[in-house]
Amino acid sequence: MPAEKLRPIIIKKKIVKGHAHHGGSWKIAYADFATAMMSLFIVLWMMNSNAKVKEAVAGYFKDPSGKGDKSGTANEGRDKTALPPGNPQEPPKQEPEKVKNDLEKALMSLPNFQTIKQYVLITVSDEGVRMELIESAKGMFFANGSSEPTKEASSVIVAVTGVISKLPNRVVIEGHTDSVPFDGVGDYGNWELSSARANAARILMTHGGLRDNQLAEIRGFADQQLRLPKQPDDPSNRRISIIILNMPKKAQPQKKIAEAPKKKRFILF
Repeated sequence: MPAEKLRPIIIKKKIVKGHAHHGGSWKIAYADFATAMMSLFIVLWMMNSNAKVKEAVAGYFKDPSGKGDKSGTANEGRDKTALPPGNPQEPPKQEPEKVKNDLEKALMSLPNFQTIKQYVLITVSDEGVRMELIESAKGMFFANGSSEPTKEASSVIVAVTGVISKLPNRVVIEGHTDSVPFDGVGDYGNWELSSARANAARILMTHGGLRDNQLAEIRGFADQQLRLPKQPDDPSNRRISIIILNMPKKAQPQKKIAEAPKKKRFILF
């Protein structure tokens, strides 16, 4: 039998060719798509937000540094010159020296300023701003032995109350007399007179616009805090003091004392 003719063996190799390299252009396209989607979500959120939030967002884009009149969403577009957050009826805080200057300006605007200026003393201390209406021998603000305020007292107290009522500070009113025994009726003496004059000043301040929550105390000292201790009978010891108290400092949170680490106990069996 003739030998079989050998068939040729054909080997086919499949060559796989990769796609051409296209770089990172797809990343840019994806970033643009993500940015567009985020913008869409922001627009949809803004459409459902209230007017204050819209104003705040607009204020941020106009002034990102926050140095303008409008700030970011934390203040919800609130005007920085407006009342501070918290109590909307509470006026902004002012420095004692500025309060003193404002009181002096209010007094200088009075028609009778030249007459009363030597009898009004305004000082700044650790307690606050103290204004004293010092009496003359004839009785500038109260007639001798009377708790009825004069026209001068009314004009001065009402004028300064216009400044004080715009402050958040609380107020103390004090009445003082000299050491001359009061020739009154019954048990009415310097204690009662000093208290009555302080209360008369309170009534004038209330009519002038003093808020109910501003008044802290009314004090009557009689002759126990003389302005001139070596001259107890001097008429300048008779005075009304109006103290604008300093604002209390915010209490600092107390640091919690770290507890000592508990010692490990080893039990021997």
